[in-house]
Amino acid sequence: MAAKMLIGSKSAQLRFGASLLSALGGVAIATSTLAQTVPAPAPVQSQPLAPPAGTPAPPAAPTAPPPTAPAPAAPSAPAPAAMGPAATLAPAPADPSTPDEVTIAGKPAATLRGAANWDEGYDKLTEAFARLQAEVGKAGLKPVGKPLATFLKTDDNGFEYEAQLPVDAAPIGRPAGLSSDIQFGQTPAGRAIRFVHKAPYDDIDSTYEAISAYLDAKGIEAKDNFTEEYVNQGQNAGDAEIEIFIYVLPK
Repeated sequence: MAAKMLIGSKSAQLRFGASLLSALGGVAIATSTLAQTVPAPAPVQSQPLAPPAGTPAPPAAPTAPPPTAPAPAAPSAPAPAAMGPAATLAPAPADPSTPDEVTIAGKPAATLRGAANWDEGYDKLTEAFARLQAEVGKAGLKPVGKPLATFLKTDDNGFEYEAQLPVDAAPIGRPAGLSSDIQFGQTPAGRAIRFVHKAPYDDIDSTYEAISAYLDAKGIEAKDNFTEEYVNQGQNAGDAEIEIFIYVLPK
């Protein structure tokens, strides 16, 4: 009887243990299944920690100033108008070696009279031309021609002359500040025979000898007051680039 009870108790224990194992196995299986079905949590993204309250903000990086626009360039002053060459009393001859007959028109001109001996003739005349240029500029007048020298009287020692500088118009009244020896008049006018001297002024006597020979050969009687037009004054009396038109007015 005791053996039977022991066996029965043993059997009950075995059944309980089997049931317990079965139950535990189910739990394990369920736990395993749950572990397989529950998704793994996403990795945590680390975020920078906010600064504690009251911490001053870091200074902002300096920003570059906007580029300065270049200042507009100042307008340039207009270039002065180029002046063309001053006109001669008559157009240049086609052949300077041959005298030609021309008709010249009188023009208003500033005038200055003076005298010189033959040795200083070139210097005196060019000084007179320079004075006329200065006085005309002072009066606000515009030169429109080459300087002229008309010989009023000559002798063995020297000559008297009237230097002239053609201008666009004679002033109506006398300009203020003009020197008292500067007057206004007209350049020679009418029919003339023109000769060209292109050589140093020191050699001009030979040109006048050729003029006298020409007039004698042609039987032309001329007025005494020849006029020289200084196309190129040169640098001095010995300058070979000097060019002078000589006008002889027949009577």
